[in-house]
Amino acid sequence: MVKSDPRQSLPSSAELPCSDDTPVDNEDQNFIPNLLLFLLQYIWENRNDWFFSVDMGVYHTTGVSPLVPIVPDGFLSLGVERRKAGKSRTSYVVWEENEIVPILTLEIVSLTPGGEYETKFNNYAKLGVLYYIIYNPEYWKRDRHQPFEVYRLVNGSYQLQIGEPFWMPEIGLGIGRGQYISGDVQRQVLYWYDEQGKRYQTPEEQLELAQQQLKRYRQQFGELPEG
Repeated sequence: MVKSDPRQSLPSSAELPCSDDTPVDNEDQNFIPNLLLFLLQYIWENRNDWFFSVDMGVYHTTGVSPLVPIVPDGFLSLGVERRKAGKSRTSYVVWEENEIVPILTLEIVSLTPGGEYETKFNNYAKLGVLYYIIYNPEYWKRDRHQPFEVYRLVNGSYQLQIGEPFWMPEIGLGIGRGQYISGDVQRQVLYWYDEQGKRYQTPEEQLELAQQQLKRYRQQFGELPEG
């Protein structure tokens, strides 16, 4: 008797909406994940085996229905094409990604509770997401949690991890809080860190550092020779 493949009855990415269309209620829910994505594009510019997305639907078969996505504020998958078949994804469909689920999901808590510590907590564990990060700088006292928490999946359950920045060997990156300055605006955001706990700088920061070093050199040794 030939068994049918249940995946053949699942919808394709072209038939699925890209998100749940739920609006965000604070700027950080978009800014922080996009900053992490921007930094990854710089840190891993020579790699093509990763995908990070912001507010995109993740379709899977571990929930109530494969038509109902999980929509993290940000997520990272490893071992997949950076651009699937050279094109941008409209959604992340696990059964079209060789069953590779995100290795990391990020949720940023807002004024309106979104089930970060209950529903999403259980859904991500059931899906098999290894690292679940909750960033809650404004409402952590309300929720009786810490402002920054990293959970690791151990035997099917999430365990709170200790340390910041927190190093994730399976990813080859650490993550933690840091200050972002743009003009006169300063805010706390999340950054990637290396194994020694050193924060990865933005290209703008590296350019500014190089300019400062050049200025000090000129002050010490005079103008650089031409040619």
